[in-house]
Amino acid sequence: MVRILVADDDQAILDSTQLLLEYEGYEVIAAYDGETIRKIEGNLPDVILLDIWLSGTDGVEIARFLKAQEHTRHIPIILFSANRNIESLAREAGVEDTLTKPFDMETLLQKIQKYTPHHPL
Repeated sequence: MVRILVADDDQAILDSTQLLLEYEGYEVIAAYDGETIRKIEGNLPDVILLDIWLSGTDGVEIARFLKAQEHTRHIPIILFSANRNIESLAREAGVEDTLTKPFDMETLLQKIQKYTPHHPL
């Protein structure tokens, strides 16, 4: 089963995204803060959906950290935010993709499918 880590400090976005992805057959790990993500080990996610603004830690900083670690650098990261500079922040962080808030759930599913081709939509 494809595992997706979703990190957002907005409970409504986190809950709705988790419900949608689970309904589509994904296993979802929900994270409310950046420290949880920094400590991921073991059964790693296949994709990380990461908000730029997380309480306690900046999502761009977390993405840079993950891309610098041997055991997590291969995991595709999709940054999402309402920030107008999301594209340049994503390039800065070295992530694979972006998604602008508010986002359409179909677009989210297409982006995830791009990085998990073995999981049918």
